[in-house]
Amino acid sequence: MQTLALQLTTTLVDDAIELVTGFGRAIFALATAPIERIARACDVAGVLEQRRADRRAPRPAAQRGSRCKSRSCRWSPFRGLSELT
Repeated sequence: MQTLALQLTTTLVDDAIELVTGFGRAIFALATAPIERIARACDVAGVLEQRRADRRAPRPAAQRGSRCKSRSCRWSPFRGLSELT
């Protein structure tokens, strides 16, 4: 049985990790916002929205844990630009 001190410590650590993750996502969104804005402005035919919808659909390769390409990786700052090629 877990003690109260262990539960409090675990909760505190989990909350700290989520806080840092949230700040990281916010900073990442602020840094890539101009690139996303330009990409949306250049998207005349609606290709970006269609590709984003396709990317959200589950794929078998994503479930196997295969490595991502450099431009399509989740953490790549240029992932938005890969849709323009």
